[in-house]
Amino acid sequence: MSEGPDLRKAGHGPDPHRTPERQTPVANELMPLWAVSLRWELRRGRQIVLDGHVRDRWWVDGRPASFRELLAQVLVLQGAEVVGWWDPVDQLTFPVAGHRERFDQLVRGLSSQPAPAPEDGQDGREEAAGDSGTRRDRERRRRAEGMFAPRAPRRYSSLEDVTAVVRQLSASPDSATAFVFQDIDHALQPAGDRESQLGYLRLRAAMTDAVEPRPGPSSGPPPLARNAVLCAVGDIGRLPAWFHQDDPRVAALHISAPGPAERRLWLRLLRQEFSGGEGATGPEWEALVGATDGMTAWELAALARTSHIRREPVQRPDKLVRAHRLNVSVDPWTQLDRESVARAADELRTRVIGQDRAVEAVAGALQAAYVGVGFGDSGSSRPRGSFFFVGPTGVGKTELAKAVAQLIFGDQSAYARFDMSEYQQEHAAERLAGAPPGYLGYEQGGELTTRVQERPFSVLLFDEIEKAHPAVLDKFLQILEDGRLTDGRGQTANFSQCLIIFTSNTGADAVKDLLAERAADGEDVPYGLLVEHFEDAVERKFHEIRRPEIYGRLKPGVVVFDMLRTQHVTGITDRLLGQLAESVRERYQVELVHDRASVHKWITERMSDPTRQSYGGRQIRNELEALRAAVVRHFIERRPEAGSSLRLSVDADGVPLVAAGDGGGERA
Repeated sequence: MSEGPDLRKAGHGPDPHRTPERQTPVANELMPLWAVSLRWELRRGRQIVLDGHVRDRWWVDGRPASFRELLAQVLVLQGAEVVGWWDPVDQLTFPVAGHRERFDQLVRGLSSQPAPAPEDGQDGREEAAGDSGTRRDRERRRRAEGMFAPRAPRRYSSLEDVTAVVRQLSASPDSATAFVFQDIDHALQPAGDRESQLGYLRLRAAMTDAVEPRPGPSSGPPPLARNAVLCAVGDIGRLPAWFHQDDPRVAALHISAPGPAERRLWLRLLRQEFSGGEGATGPEWEALVGATDGMTAWELAALARTSHIRREPVQRPDKLVRAHRLNVSVDPWTQLDRESVARAADELRTRVIGQDRAVEAVAGALQAAYVGVGFGDSGSSRPRGSFFFVGPTGVGKTELAKAVAQLIFGDQSAYARFDMSEYQQEHAAERLAGAPPGYLGYEQGGELTTRVQERPFSVLLFDEIEKAHPAVLDKFLQILEDGRLTDGRGQTANFSQCLIIFTSNTGADAVKDLLAERAADGEDVPYGLLVEHFEDAVERKFHEIRRPEIYGRLKPGVVVFDMLRTQHVTGITDRLLGQLAESVRERYQVELVHDRASVHKWITERMSDPTRQSYGGRQIRNELEALRAAVVRHFIERRPEAGSSLRLSVDADGVPLVAAGDGGGERA
């Protein structure tokens, strides 16, 4: 196994006559923030558990470097004369040239102790035992001397052997050593078996027994980190909690994705690999720094290759990042059939009855997404469209969202609904974006971010948004402004290809009183009055929860749904009974036809009551349950033959009738 570059030849080795600051070839501000934090913790004598992006790329002296190479340099800069690295695949290795030899020398030093002298009177007793006893004594001494004699360097093959010798070396004040155990969670599973727990106990003993730094005079240089034992894991949740929480000398340090300053450095290193990179200006690079939020260093390098392969220049950062993340050559929004987009309003009206204004607003957003023009590129990372549907209950808000998903993607599975009544607690925000590292459920990610990462082309419906906790609403503000959301694992979900719809019933409870008041005067409620009522109710609601900025962002997309008018009640009735007839036809091959005149008269009278009217389309379905029950009873009692027909009607008393063919029917 290669031991890696000789950091000492580059002037990286410890110099006792120079302070750590003078030994540092890279200024702190040019080092990753986690590496700067690590140096301070080591100087304070704490042992570290590193978790997060331990497999990402970093940099050393202005060039790309692996996590192993960077961490080894940090430890050398902190005064370590031996840096050892253990992982389940390669076992114990040494990333710095010459450190294996020094390690073997230190191990031999541990065992080169003089043999213990015999106790008083022992030799006399042995001599008294005769010649055979003397021979046994000499043989015993030869064996004891052989145990402590220098021997060939040992290659440690088990984790138990490694932790044993690391514990000895880290507890010795005669040398400065540092050992890193990477992916220890894969070698020792914390599932409760005793051997596994013993392995963690041995490792923690090595960490807590390590020699601490010794501060010098207050006017002198700061102390170097003395002996260090570190763990590096991808997910700290895989380690037993007691391993890093119960000992004050053991600290957890999370390695996040590169921040803005670190991404700026990476883009500078990769400048020549980007299309248009040589001629890009400072502001253009800054725009790309902002657009790559949440990307790892490996992803930034892949982004440069995407720029070259797809010929996407740095000057179009949002388009470049979108092409990289979606990994598709064709924008599916532009692949919509032109005629279907032009007829979007007509197609949506067939499923959502009586909501012409809402349908027109959504159809307009689809057409804008299809054409793809707007006010520059500043908002191209935002969702394709965002709406806030508000109005009485049961008037088609959810149905319109499903219809849009079917129209755009030809698949209703592209529609995802999130019931905000399940997100009323503050901690529920973690369900959307995932729990932070170290917490339960961290490895699962967030419900929303995972959905968008798996299906970036989606219609997302957040139902009854007014019930969500304000902390959850803050997540939505980030999505609407930036078009992205980073989960607890550091993975970013991009919402630029999503259509987002919020619904709210705020103000719906007052509709019944409004209807009753107007009905007493013999008047209908005009749509303009509903718009004024609901917009005022929603704005007051967002001020009550102290989130007016969210309403300000959503206000251009607010769509007030109309109440169900008399002329719409019959249309919804015909559609629901048509679905009932289709169910009968598929199951029994029997034609079911309803008498429009009698059914329309009956349902119109029923829905004229203000209380029923306030419940919207759901109440129509509830009323039609009586007709469905009559059909069910007829099938049980009469068993109509395949190929026959049934006629459904309602008599003057409001009783459903089911007849065979054109007969008079029977009362249900």
